[in-house]
Amino acid sequence: MKEQAAKRMEELTNIINKANYEYYVLSNPTITDQEFDKYLRELEQLEAENPELASLTSPTKRVGGEVIDKFKKIKHKLPMLSLPDVFNEEEIIAFDERIRKSGFSPEYVCELKIDGLSGSFHYENGKITTGATRGDGIIGEDITHNVKTIKSIPLTLKDKLEIEVRGEIFMGKNTLEKLNEQRKKENLPLLQNCRNAASGSIRQLDSKIAAKRNLDTWIYHLPNPEDYGIQTHYESLQFMKHLGFKVNPESRLVKDIDGILKFIEEYNEKRPLLSYDIDGVVIKVNDLEMQQKLGFTSKYPKWAIAYKFPAEEVLTKLTDIIFTVGRTGRITPNAVLEPVIVMGSTVKRATLHNEDYVIEKDLKIGDIVSIRKAGDVIPEVVEAKKERRTGEEKDFTMIKNCPICDSVLEKKPGQVDHYCMNKLCPARHIESLIHFCERKAMNIEGLGERMIEDFFNLGFIKKISDIYHLENHKKDLQELEGYGKKSIENLLEAIENSKKNSLEKLLFGLGIEGIGDKTALLLAKKYKTLDQLESQSIEELTKIKDIGSILAKNIHEFFLNIDNIELIHTLKELKLNMNYLGPEEKENEWITGKRFVVTGTISFMSREEIEALIENYGGFASGSVSKKTDIVIVGEKPGSKAEKAQELGIEIWDEEKWKSVYENIS
Repeated sequence: MKEQAAKRMEELTNIINKANYEYYVLSNPTITDQEFDKYLRELEQLEAENPELASLTSPTKRVGGEVIDKFKKIKHKLPMLSLPDVFNEEEIIAFDERIRKSGFSPEYVCELKIDGLSGSFHYENGKITTGATRGDGIIGEDITHNVKTIKSIPLTLKDKLEIEVRGEIFMGKNTLEKLNEQRKKENLPLLQNCRNAASGSIRQLDSKIAAKRNLDTWIYHLPNPEDYGIQTHYESLQFMKHLGFKVNPESRLVKDIDGILKFIEEYNEKRPLLSYDIDGVVIKVNDLEMQQKLGFTSKYPKWAIAYKFPAEEVLTKLTDIIFTVGRTGRITPNAVLEPVIVMGSTVKRATLHNEDYVIEKDLKIGDIVSIRKAGDVIPEVVEAKKERRTGEEKDFTMIKNCPICDSVLEKKPGQVDHYCMNKLCPARHIESLIHFCERKAMNIEGLGERMIEDFFNLGFIKKISDIYHLENHKKDLQELEGYGKKSIENLLEAIENSKKNSLEKLLFGLGIEGIGDKTALLLAKKYKTLDQLESQSIEELTKIKDIGSILAKNIHEFFLNIDNIELIHTLKELKLNMNYLGPEEKENEWITGKRFVVTGTISFMSREEIEALIENYGGFASGSVSKKTDIVIVGEKPGSKAEKAQELGIEIWDEEKWKSVYENIS
């Protein structure tokens, strides 16, 4: 397990470093903010779970990107730290609770999070001397010649002071629109968004070009306010405004968490009406002495967070609906869209899940539809804009035959999905190979969808066991376009390492219908070896919580299938591990076999710690309340999950009850 964690941490480090370089150095990001946040959070979690594996040069210890060589380097007198991102109300509440548990009663300043480029501006005797980017937080790039072209940056202050201020360089929406109109006339590539345009403009070597871009600023931070007799952050904003800096008038001093949430709700609605792009709200403790006592981590101040707004929606045309075949034969309709940029990336396809989903949303081919991306960056069709219909749209019709092998589709009783029942369907087989290699399954790094399709079409991989014979095709693989010697060597090493995976990885990878990664772990913990699981009857399997009769039948029949028997035998000969290698599960009468949901804040444990403890004692931690939930643990400010639990008559444990259970088992 440590080896798997180390490999994933290395993979995430490479992804994040590449993303930082593209964003900060090249001003040409290739992944969205949501993707970056997801990768960074996963790496932070792995480092928290495996501190001995954390590298001193991990990107979680960095603040920003790298410095490009074409600009002179400037060392910041005080580091320009970034802020920790939060994505929901519960995380904001947890931030407030952490501060209050430290013995403080804070006021907060809420500021709009401008989507631009951070800058630092130095003045001596009231005259501007240097302007710099954040760079890596310690060393930035000298952009003084371009900063002087920004009309909202004063060249001379009202008072003759030596001072540094920090803020955001940005481009307004109207400016970008006019700039792109001109670039279109000149047959130049259009700039995709305000942030990239601002970043690229401020890095121009020729200040005449930057001057034409009409950049702007909002100033929001004074690094050393105590030198000017200032006691609060809000006072520092007013002080900088007095000096002649452009300070955002939308910033607001609020008394408590309710004020924060109200501000966020207000500006989430006002966001489209602003003349500049924002992607969230920055929340800072107002009292400067309190800030100092709360302190800093190596990367973040402990007294501030940045809340990110939820997914953005855009409009585009639904040009077609096509169908794909999944690894279990499930048929999925997919929207073909006119390419549209959503949250910084181009979207051309989106899943429509099943026939009922399309009918419920009343989607027609030719509709103008709204698209959004959630935190996991999966494109989603929200709705059809029916008022935009012209009468030329075509009704959706569910297909009757498999789009690959032409077999007649079946719809199972009580289910919404259609299936191709032909187990030899080529597309279905490729999907099963892709599934076997994915991260939650055998985690074979480098053997992705495109490569599997190539190898399948070339005849190198036709079945799962062929993956472990790729070594025999090493020379042929290295001669293929796009596959270098090093990449093939790394791939073969990853394949060999996958043989050491714990049983649950193999179980999930085999693609038994209805077996997700959590159920695979449940079965692996229960039976310890694949041989033991194979020998279980349907009756024995249904005795396990959350294993119903249909799922038990699927498991039992999988191990009776002659092709599956042959595959497992071959994998054993290839020396794949068939045993559970994880920690031994403990039992507890209060927890074992029960399904829990945790909501609100528990004072002495984090939610992650509670869920880990539940699963270690054979319980199930879920994110949502349903009729299957046994117990809901409710802390302070729980939200709607507690209300739903009461409606369904589910047992509720308050903090005192959970504490008594915890003390009983710890």
